Amino acid sequence: MKDRHFVIIGLVVGMIGFASFIGIIGQGNVRHVPIFWPEKVEQTVAFKDIDGQVKIVGISGTAEDNNPTLIMRTSFAYILTVENHGNQHHRLYIDGFNVQTDLLEPGQSDTITIYPDKEGTFNYYDKRERLSLLGQLRSVEVVPSDGFTGFLRDMI
Repeated sequence: MKDRHFVIIGLVVGMIGFASFIGIIGQGNVRHVPIFWPEKVEQTVAFKDIDGQVKIVGISGTAEDNNPTLIMRTSFAYILTVENHGNQHHRLYIDGFNVQTDLLEPGQSDTITIYPDKEGTFNYYDKRERLSLLGQLRSVEVVPSDGFTGFLRDMI
């Protein structure tokens, strides 16, 4: 009878200990890094002089074609590195956020950070003597899955 009580008590204590262990791990208390890093979007583009025209070419984090549409998310840091692979001075200017790089000599680069708080489409330009339209930057809001309604909620 004593052995039977000992086994039952051991099983109950073991199950409580196992449940506590799973609870602690499930809360993220044993990870070596935080699971909710602040998200950021990083992209790299470069000025190039192609057939006498200035173009922006995607290098990293975006399409690698001429004057790509750049995409950023609202409420997250957007880090854009701009390199000058051309043979003239260039400056990238983004309308709507009124941010621009330094005047870049050939071979130089600059990084700008934007914290978008609104959705929309904004033009980006080469700003030297005058503004030359190159392409667009889109700011989009990504809805968390718990914000879905209707048939979209059933799909997750």
